[in-house]
Amino acid sequence: MDTRVMFHQSIDELKTALLSMGDRVEESISKAVESLSALDEGLAREIVSKDDVIDEMMLGIEERCMRLIALQQPMASDLRLIGMAMKIATDLERIGDHAVDIAKITIRLSGEELIKPLEDIPQMVLLVKNMLHESLIAYTEGNIHRAAALAEKDDEIDKLFSTLMTEIIGLMSQDLIRNRQLSHLMFVAHYLERVGDHATNIGEGVIYMVTGKRKDLNM
Repeated sequence: MDTRVMFHQSIDELKTALLSMGDRVEESISKAVESLSALDEGLAREIVSKDDVIDEMMLGIEERCMRLIALQQPMASDLRLIGMAMKIATDLERIGDHAVDIAKITIRLSGEELIKPLEDIPQMVLLVKNMLHESLIAYTEGNIHRAAALAEKDDEIDKLFSTLMTEIIGLMSQDLIRNRQLSHLMFVAHYLERVGDHATNIGEGVIYMVTGKRKDLNM
């Protein structure tokens, strides 16, 4: 088989591996918030225990990238694509860590009742999952317009985050137990806001990968 054909085949396999890791991370972050909404300790512990799978997927992608660099001697544009794959894998692994952080909060709140039904947090999850999906498709397609559109979605998440922070602060009182739970919910919102930032970072990387120019989407 022609060397260049083999290279493109390997790139396709790399993209497939990234999409698979993305699917796994999306599921993890979604289930983490599901566990919190239901205060399901069993589901939360399952998320924590399966985090190693995400770590292994990241290592597998990094190994693919290093092998491509070592054996194929890629050109500058190809190097940016491969380097971006390694960065995406790192961002996805960190998102997986945030899912674990949320699951651990569920475990800490086990046996309690939520002060208020979760409304804005599940909405944030839907938005960040969409952002994550769009950022990965932008990478696989090399689509800078899709990547740039992430800025508007990130603004929506930031607005929800701000609204939720204002609400939580307004609910705080002299009750230390109540404030402890509210503080945990603040952390959950922060973790989800960070997921949006990671997706935006991927979008910025896609734009650089395609154009060779850096663009800040967090303005």
